[in-house]
Amino acid sequence: MLPREFSQALPVLLELEANGYDAYFVGGSVRDHLLGRPINDVDIATSALPEEVKSIFRDTVDIGIDHGTILVLTGSGRFEVTTFRTEAGYQDFRRPDSVDFVRSLEEDLKRRDFTINSMAMDARGRILDPFEGRGDLREKRIRTVGLPDERFSEDALRMMRGIRFVAQLGFDMEDDTREAITRHAPLMSHIAVERKTMEFEKILASMNKHLAFNLLVRTGLYRELPMLEGYGDVIEAMGENPAVRSLSKDQAWLYLLFHVMDGGFLKAWRLPKKEIKAREKEKESLKERLCGDWSPQLLYKTGRNGVVNVESVASCISTSPHSIREALNRYDELPIHSVKDIEATGAELIKWKGNPGGPWVKEEIAKIEEAILNGELSNEKASIRKWVTTCNRS
Repeated sequence: MLPREFSQALPVLLELEANGYDAYFVGGSVRDHLLGRPINDVDIATSALPEEVKSIFRDTVDIGIDHGTILVLTGSGRFEVTTFRTEAGYQDFRRPDSVDFVRSLEEDLKRRDFTINSMAMDARGRILDPFEGRGDLREKRIRTVGLPDERFSEDALRMMRGIRFVAQLGFDMEDDTREAITRHAPLMSHIAVERKTMEFEKILASMNKHLAFNLLVRTGLYRELPMLEGYGDVIEAMGENPAVRSLSKDQAWLYLLFHVMDGGFLKAWRLPKKEIKAREKEKESLKERLCGDWSPQLLYKTGRNGVVNVESVASCISTSPHSIREALNRYDELPIHSVKDIEATGAELIKWKGNPGGPWVKEEIAKIEEAILNGELSNEKASIRKWVTTCNRS
């Protein structure tokens, strides 16, 4: 019995077959099905030309018709249907200069990147595997379809994708494929930063990221990544440090940010401003944490999620033990966790003091905040009112 993701798309395959065309599930969904991994997007490849696909299905959207892709809308979902094709050109080392539609499944699979992504499955669950992808799955091996020099010269991003699959699947990279990455690594200069970031973040989020770091160093590909050229030692250390393996994506970024001294590191990767601000704030907290224990003020300004990230990275850097649970318990015991928790408002301060509003209000709230965290003032309205109206307080 096919998994639900395939069963939902099965009517599309059967309808294409009923109209005299070949149709198959292809790519990553077939790979993940064979590995017993969660299946995300289900892609369909067919011998039907785009206009023929549109004539068969009532609801379609042209999402990439020049490359043969039509979105078919059904009651059970939205499915991308792509005509078998060959590609040629690749003058920008990323996108083909020309696309030709063909009627042969094998010709279509031949253009794909790695053998484990070049399998197809028909409506009855039969696997078509002209490039021995199943054997590579069994051997836990990443290998290109055909000559790796050709595949990487066509699309340089495939080098990062190959390393990413190593990290996500815990596989080894076949020797010829790895050596071709070493030879062609400079071609990554033609790839947009956003594309590099997308692949790199998937590496950082994987449980086998240490395997990817080792490959980035071994192939020299790290030199083609934003602001990492001079930090092979950092990448190598990440590959050799067992504690790094359990870091989340954000924590791995924090680890890198802590070690890369060049300013604007995260900005060079085009990360969202909100994420850059969060990681830079955590970096400052990490510096303080490595110099001593958590103070109430440091816990407060770092925030709960930041405490987890900082303590996780500190455990990778410091030789002394660090307990995330203990740090979180101390954070949770703080009398306040944000300025919004203070039992007094700016309007009340103005009323109690009898002064017009101004910069002093913000300054006074900051003093209240500090006094509460220091245990000098209880977070109660009456206590705060008495405290701010006492003229001789220090």
